[in-house]
Amino acid sequence: MTDSKTWFVIINPTSGNGSSKKKWPEIQKLLITYQFTFEFVFTEYANHSTELIQTAIRQGYRRVICIGGDGTLHNIVNGIMLQKEVPSNHIHIGVIPIGTGNDWVKTHHISNHLEKAIQTIKNGDLKQQDVGEIELIGLNRNPIYFINLAGIGFDGYIVSKVNKYKHFGALAYVTGAILGLFSFKNFHSKVIIDTQLIESKTLMIVVGLCKYSGGGMQLTNNSNPFDGLFDVSIAKNISKGDIIKNILKLFTGEITNHKKVETFKSNAISIEVLDNTNPIIEADGEVVGIGNLHISINTKAFSFYC
Repeated sequence: MTDSKTWFVIINPTSGNGSSKKKWPEIQKLLITYQFTFEFVFTEYANHSTELIQTAIRQGYRRVICIGGDGTLHNIVNGIMLQKEVPSNHIHIGVIPIGTGNDWVKTHHISNHLEKAIQTIKNGDLKQQDVGEIELIGLNRNPIYFINLAGIGFDGYIVSKVNKYKHFGALAYVTGAILGLFSFKNFHSKVIIDTQLIESKTLMIVVGLCKYSGGGMQLTNNSNPFDGLFDVSIAKNISKGDIIKNILKLFTGEITNHKKVETFKSNAISIEVLDNTNPIIEADGEVVGIGNLHISINTKAFSFYC
């Protein structure tokens, strides 16, 4: 059993096009300078950080530093939520963001500057935010958890294409969005939110906890990761021309004022796809599947330094 004051550091060496691996010697020196006692490990394959965090928790670690992007943090969150050793919010996470989008940290004002991020972990406040839980209907698999935003449709399609353009940094999402316009097809959906049923031809449905996604896009209206509610945007049958005209509004949040976008606040949402287009589902910028889904909320389930 490890000393509870020791930090467990998980580094994704591929994050930020390999920046994590290159910057690790500098980060390691800073952690020593700021008197962290720590053990560290590099991830070796996709979703490895999910396994690493669960092993660390079994060994007694309760304080963890994530060095990577939104995908690395997403996998760590899923490992925490799926383990049964301790309540999820008993694991305290510090983040040193090195990734393509680094969207989750924007809401919480965690710096991309290495030393400032480390100072936040050392001296920052410990907060607890809500966690979304996705159940893929009819599939015998674990739930999928998210702390930033999940969606189905056009945003999922963008995420599925972004890996090709990660060398563009945050512009990878804009590139994916523009190129996606030529091949994505709107889908027919039925959405149940509380007692409301919304059936429509749909561009995308996004369910947000935090403010930013897709390299800085703002696709929801009034997100708050601490209020026990999702911020939901349903973009109905918006044309490709309309998207091009409103591309900048994706980044200012004004897209939620479009006449074909409806917004809601709720702690649960069910989505059924009524045609055979198989729109892609994403969570925290990771492709997680296709099909029908139910999304619910776990209040104050994730503890982190900010």
